[in-house]
Amino acid sequence: METLRDLLDAAARGVFPPADGRTTVLPQPSAGDAGVMSFTAHTVVFTDEDPRWVHDTLEAIDCDPLSAAMNPVFLAALLARTDRRCETVDAVLVGHPLPGGPQLALTEIEDAGHPRIAYARRRREDVRAWTAEGGVLVMGRGLAGRLEVSVEIDEGVRQRGLGRALVTAARRLATEPLWAQVAPGNARSVRAFQAAGYRPVGAEVLLQRKMPVCPSE
Repeated sequence: METLRDLLDAAARGVFPPADGRTTVLPQPSAGDAGVMSFTAHTVVFTDEDPRWVHDTLEAIDCDPLSAAMNPVFLAALLARTDRRCETVDAVLVGHPLPGGPQLALTEIEDAGHPRIAYARRRREDVRAWTAEGGVLVMGRGLAGRLEVSVEIDEGVRQRGLGRALVTAARRLATEPLWAQVAPGNARSVRAFQAAGYRPVGAEVLLQRKMPVCPSE
């Protein structure tokens, strides 16, 4: 059986699921990873729930079948079924390694307790982070072990090309395809990634396990 990682590796090479309007259900790559990925006229739901439940629920939704798996009605049902939460539907882009070292002065953050690293570790593994003047670059392993990148730019230096420079530098640090998740409404960030050579491959929403509520003292 094809795994989600197989599918991601193929998509990074430009090989996508067939544009046949169908939905594929795959097992979760780990206990923490569940969600939905949407490609051109094909959707992938990765969950350990019964595939029959997924297909029956999709068929009951009154909307275009091509978009049913990303419809809020289905996502709400999936969240309730799995007892999880989610944040937003993201555009997904992928970039490939570039030769040579980063053409930007970067300083790796060695402090494991740095707030940006601590935040990233709640979502990724093997996290590394670098600072540049006015920005932070973070890389780590996320969904199905793929290498993911994110950046943070100080408000005072935005619209000066630093975001594009940082995500380009990430391609020079990577030795494998590098994935980015960007909120579609964040047009500035989408433009920065595309200008740095990342190409859009689809959309995704990740289902996160709810954090346990600590009893009050």
